Amino acid sequence: MINEIDEIDDGSGGGPGGPGRRAVVLAAAGAAGAALGLSACDSGGGSASRPRADAEPSGAGSPTPAGSAVHRENALPGSPDWRITGTGPEEAVQGYTDKVSVLPGESFALHVSTTAPGFTVSAYRVGWYGGAQARLVWRSGRRPGRLQPAPAVEGSTRTVRAHWEPGLSVRTDGWPAGAYLLRLDAENHGQRYVPLIVRSASAEGRTLLMHGAATWQAYNTWGGYSLYQGPSGSYSSRALAVSFDRPYPDSGAEKFLVYERALVVLAERLGIPLAYTTGIDVHTGPGILRGATALLSLGHDEYWSPQQRAAVTRARDAGSNIAFLGANTCFRRVRFEDGGRTVVCYKTDYRADPAYQQNRPLTTTDFRFGPAADPESSLTGVLYEGYPTDAPYVVHAADHWLFAGTGVQAGHSFAHLVGVEYDRVTPGSPTPQPIEVLAHSPLECNGSSSHSDSAYYTVKGGAGVFASGTMRWVEGLMAGGRDDGGDHGMDARTGRFVTTVTENLLRAFAQGPAAVHRPAPRDNLAEVYA
Repeated sequence: MINEIDEIDDGSGGGPGGPGRRAVVLAAAGAAGAALGLSACDSGGGSASRPRADAEPSGAGSPTPAGSAVHRENALPGSPDWRITGTGPEEAVQGYTDKVSVLPGESFALHVSTTAPGFTVSAYRVGWYGGAQARLVWRSGRRPGRLQPAPAVEGSTRTVRAHWEPGLSVRTDGWPAGAYLLRLDAENHGQRYVPLIVRSASAEGRTLLMHGAATWQAYNTWGGYSLYQGPSGSYSSRALAVSFDRPYPDSGAEKFLVYERALVVLAERLGIPLAYTTGIDVHTGPGILRGATALLSLGHDEYWSPQQRAAVTRARDAGSNIAFLGANTCFRRVRFEDGGRTVVCYKTDYRADPAYQQNRPLTTTDFRFGPAADPESSLTGVLYEGYPTDAPYVVHAADHWLFAGTGVQAGHSFAHLVGVEYDRVTPGSPTPQPIEVLAHSPLECNGSSSHSDSAYYTVKGGAGVFASGTMRWVEGLMAGGRDDGGDHGMDARTGRFVTTVTENLLRAFAQGPAAVHRPAPRDNLAEVYA
């Protein structure tokens, strides 16, 4: 059933690029590695047999909890027509919301520009829904269209803001928490998405999905500037701060669609208790992590504030399991301004950041570099190393409980699953121990040989922490299916493997501190990096 929500008319009518995006990443990583004592790339060794994954892990085959809110929501009819069929020219229709996320029942404003005389808005909640993958929760009536003015580029930070008038205000009464795609349908046949998270008020007793909105914005080139490049494509002309007050390019939601959607669908299919938030909301309201059984960081979650990282670390130490289902996670240290509407990251120009003179620990650069160097590996267990690569994923500790039901043996591989960025366990860097390397995948990146690692560790508070070590993990969930899109050549066998491992992970982590009910990691770091 579509909720009939009121709308308020305001009366107005109507990639990567540049050397900053790691064109010479391995050289930079090598310099960082030397400072951290990183070892050279190694081919690794074999894995000793350990008869603990022959049987289904407890809970892995447990039925979907029929009484859960997620199960009840996904029992509703889905809407297979949620997909965009044609975007048309950029100016055909595009929009943005005035809030990255809202609580259920709160309002948000939608700012739309279109060359069409009118448009409609449809709100689709992403989930399982019997395979339909989304449900229509709300639809507007016809809205008058108008072409909004060109954006402004502000100050020395080269920040693009659209400054568009709002076209409508929408109340979210009756909208369940979750990840939403607002689809704009213009009368000129142009279509665009606008992403919105309806966040949960609490994650106690639930698995919390933390959407990487700051990373979505960092790569946003709309208006000519991202944190990677300016209009010429050069790194030197990039923005130093980017604003959510502008649309996203292409479909309007590419980062979510590629790196997050498939995980949302899988988690909802399992029926485990779920909650939803963004990294920005963890920064402003870390209490959302209190009592969470697990936290999921999705496929590309690069930009974190120090406050967000500290909150996640505290949650881990208190017993919340964490899964890093991507690579290059928690790599950039950022600052949020304008109530979370602006993401600031000076990167290599960190000395020009006002914080460098005023509050050095908040200087925006890479976490592993000073001032206040704090490599991400102390939390994730792995360290980002390079871009780009394309390599097979090679199983190492085949008897680990995460691989139960996959039938893999040590040395089995899955083509193209490692890429386009990768992480590895780096002896000599701040790395929690004991830590177990589960997959150890040889690769080439920018002419140098190295490895990508999947790894698992536990802490005294009981939490288990898993890192996939590859940015394509969530994409792998779609491999070989009708919805695979840009699957990089990954086949259906890879899709089945990634799906089974992820199911094992989510079901186990949803049971509470993994160190309590799953075997402890067998530290094999010396064996792998002899």
